[in-house]
Amino acid sequence: MVEKVLVIRIKGVVKTDKEIKDTLYLLRLRKTMTAAIYDKNPSILGMIKKVEPWVAWGEINKETFKLLLLKRGRLKGNKRITEKYIKEKTGLSIEEFIEKYFNNEIKLEDLGIKPFFRLKPPSKGFPRKGIKMPYNLGGAYGYYGKDINDLLLRMI
Repeated sequence: MVEKVLVIRIKGVVKTDKEIKDTLYLLRLRKTMTAAIYDKNPSILGMIKKVEPWVAWGEINKETFKLLLLKRGRLKGNKRITEKYIKEKTGLSIEEFIEKYFNNEIKLEDLGIKPFFRLKPPSKGFPRKGIKMPYNLGGAYGYYGKDINDLLLRMI
């Protein structure tokens, strides 16, 4: 099983370098409060490190991914995803689909699902020190580890 990394953009890009803007664009994080999921590999981790003051990131688990997919996943035309839609397209239950997705046997794009998720700002706000401090110092940006699932649940 390949570990998946969730990246959430939490800051805007006014007065930032073009290189940072381009990297966020390549990560499909074109607006604030947008999330994308990637395999944990050196090239993606390098991109994340470059834009770390603009994003929160960590490892996503399957239960949280299921909730994210059903609540915030969208098809072309901004249509919602249902378990029935996944069953019709793949012949798999939602749990089997998620298992295959985490094993890299199937991609979201194969079903016509958009590869990014639009989120709400977190209920009860970001941590006390705000978005200008890293997570390990009480702020909001940077590496969360498994705690990213808690932040994501507040944003769904």
